[in-house]
Amino acid sequence: MSAPKLFSPGPVLVKANVRNALLHYDICHRSKEFEAMFQDTQKKIIKLFNADESYYAVIVSGSGTSANETVLSSVVKPGESVMLLRNGLFGERLQEILEKYKTPYVDVSFPWATAFDTDVIEAQMKAHPEAKIVAMVFHETSTGMINKAYEVGQLCAKYGRKLFTDTVSAAAGQHIDVVKNNITFATSVGGKCLGAFPGSAYVIAKTAELEQLTPDQCHNVYLNLYKHYVSARDTHQTPNTPNVNLFWPLNQALTNVFEEGGLDARVARYEECAAIIRQGLKDMGLKLLLGDADHKSSTVTSVFLPVDAKTFLREMEDRGYVFYIGKADYAKQNMIQVANMGEIYPQDCRNMLRVFKECLETVKNM
Repeated sequence: MSAPKLFSPGPVLVKANVRNALLHYDICHRSKEFEAMFQDTQKKIIKLFNADESYYAVIVSGSGTSANETVLSSVVKPGESVMLLRNGLFGERLQEILEKYKTPYVDVSFPWATAFDTDVIEAQMKAHPEAKIVAMVFHETSTGMINKAYEVGQLCAKYGRKLFTDTVSAAAGQHIDVVKNNITFATSVGGKCLGAFPGSAYVIAKTAELEQLTPDQCHNVYLNLYKHYVSARDTHQTPNTPNVNLFWPLNQALTNVFEEGGLDARVARYEECAAIIRQGLKDMGLKLLLGDADHKSSTVTSVFLPVDAKTFLREMEDRGYVFYIGKADYAKQNMIQVANMGEIYPQDCRNMLRVFKECLETVKNM
């Protein structure tokens, strides 16, 4: 069986040099070689987010959720609460983390696939001065929507709040710019738009905030931001044994972004691919969840099918293409998600659409 084309929002197709990086000879995470590579990777993460010298990055072995849990279980001080902004599944994932750690939070929820209302958010900030940290998802993957990070960041600056953004499916696929958007903490992982593998996550944060962390305020042993920061700062290492072999592909994937024209070029390719996919699906008469709205991501398209989605996905997988079924109630509405993260290029999208159309006709006639 030939390798499938992953038009799914992670894991993604990776470049050959990223895959080959897995074959790097074995090293110890307490070695000088690891420390040098660790520091180089930190610098590239800082650059990816267009951060200045006031930011610092740490690397966590785990999925994107592990990075989110590292932050949310570590940064809330006694007497503080979190203001959670959510409008999709991954906002609800942040909610689950807060509830698991019994962290007080103000729930500012909007319907799925609905843009944040900044007037509502501002009113909640005025009403809840104890909510010192505002948490949100930058790219809500369950719908393909880009949320209003800049506008929320401006409100955080106005009311003296710290902004945490889950940028798991946004980093290297969108322009995040932590300085411009006034982001205090951001998280992501290699196996999404960056084009590396799952399992190598990272946190970028303002150094001043990391310096204020104390051991007592962190409620996890392994996913402990204080430990990760102090270990990285003092020894250029991780507090526990990391997935060393995944560090090399992460570093190579970051290098690829900057050697292939920089983030602007990466985002432009993703935008071109998304435009091809969306136009192709509309030409088939299919309905897109976000329609022509201007808050669509550059990498995920949610589309409703006129046939049974599970049957269609099986047929497409037999033809070598993999997509995601929609989350929650969207699955019942036969919605699927077509992603163009990783090593996918315009011609790949055109080829996929040709097979997509053929498969759709096949399933209709079953």
